[in-house]
Amino acid sequence: MALRKSNKLAQTAVLKQILKRCSSLGRKQGYDDQGLPLDVPKGHFVVYVGENRSRYIVPISYLSRPEFQNLLHQAEEEFGFDHGRGLTIPCEQVIFESLTSMLR
Repeated sequence: MALRKSNKLAQTAVLKQILKRCSSLGRKQGYDDQGLPLDVPKGHFVVYVGENRSRYIVPISYLSRPEFQNLLHQAEEEFGFDHGRGLTIPCEQVIFESLTSMLR
């Protein structure tokens, strides 16, 4: 019996090490334990814009601005809001950059 118990403890230790390695691999690739990107500061979110789906990190405060709400409405109509890694905005990059520079 003592041998089985010690074998289970060893297996548990090995499993914990494997889980720790796997979770640290995710962090090294740019995502935390919850699957959120590490490069997005608190109070911000990711949007993808333009033909090439360029990635932008924007402040949450933009959500209350009518200009940005218009973009969100267009995004909802064209793509819906079911995106795992950010919101796709149907807008040219130049227009998006111009708009966000005015919102600052």
